[in-house]
Amino acid sequence: MRSIFKWLLRIVMALALAAVVVGFWKREEIQRLMAVNSLFSEDKIVHNFSHMNKAFLTADVSRGDGPTWELAYGPGFDLPDTTSQWIKERAVTSLLVMQNGEIRFEDYYLGTGPDDRRISWSVAKSYLSALFGILLDEGAIQSLDDPVVQYAPELNGSAYEAATIRNVLNMASGVVFDEDYLDYNSDINRMGRVLALGGELDDFAAALQDSFAQPGETWKYVSIDTHVIGMVIRGATGRSIAELVSEKVIVPLGLERDGYYLTDGAGVAFVLGGLNFTTRDFARFGQLILQQGNRDGRQIVPAHWIREATWPSAPTQPDEIGYGYQWWIPVGAHEGEFMARGVYGQYLYFDQPRGVLIVTTGADRKFRDPGVSDQNIEMFRKIAQSL
Repeated sequence: MRSIFKWLLRIVMALALAAVVVGFWKREEIQRLMAVNSLFSEDKIVHNFSHMNKAFLTADVSRGDGPTWELAYGPGFDLPDTTSQWIKERAVTSLLVMQNGEIRFEDYYLGTGPDDRRISWSVAKSYLSALFGILLDEGAIQSLDDPVVQYAPELNGSAYEAATIRNVLNMASGVVFDEDYLDYNSDINRMGRVLALGGELDDFAAALQDSFAQPGETWKYVSIDTHVIGMVIRGATGRSIAELVSEKVIVPLGLERDGYYLTDGAGVAFVLGGLNFTTRDFARFGQLILQQGNRDGRQIVPAHWIREATWPSAPTQPDEIGYGYQWWIPVGAHEGEFMARGVYGQYLYFDQPRGVLIVTTGADRKFRDPGVSDQNIEMFRKIAQSL
């Protein structure tokens, strides 16, 4: 009996030791998973969105060693009366308004500040669009109507096999992908856990097998389409997105601070939502787009690409918000009105005829409530019209 007890005791001790070893070996992955599970909690969301490098693997997006693009400050103005209430209700963390290249308003809220590098979420998609336009113009990619598998052969046999580059730029791949952020088991949340645990997003995309429509027939916002654009770019150039974005877009802009991408375990940038910059550095990119891709006489992003990308070319329904090549066009938009948009309240809003750019970051846990998106657009329009 005593020998059996000793034998059982040795087994328990061995299992406990194994658990300690595994826990030590996997501690970073466990810590990242725990961080992801509390990423959007009410008491942590504001802090987390300024410190995403504490929860995920990252890759630097270097600003280079050139001079900073100084943003001049113009005369202040009175925001619409409803702005203060909107800022509070929408958990806005920063608001910056520019007109004709000058900052007319800038402020920070909920304990954030100008040095915070905030997560962009899907605003990052529009940065990737700008990079794609540059590479297309340079000839690294031949045509929007090339099949994605021409540049990303690992997608052969997946739901993306019949899709073209234009289809994925338009979010019209027809691929089944559940983007419900409130469903723990949705595809977008499963993908987030792959990211947190150091898995590979290329494998995740290649494993998608189901389609709900033929490519190009129907618009449906599925963020994995943007990852496929990243796969196409990497396949066409043999280079990482972080390096390309830095060289082609960020270095010419003259940012105040380096940025960073969240990455998966293979070091692949989370291009669909993982860029982190300060608010003023988001504004520098926005001002470049407002100026049709030109800064101080240097054409960084082709002007014709910006016009094409911000045109509502996707097969949306007449009463739906418009979509171009990773850019949004509001319902009832006038020419030159478009935006980049990310979950939880991240926006770059453009009113080109008025020379207006509005940048917001936020931590709005109610961003999916009915009417919130429309309210945000209406607020931006009021601000632009009040200048």
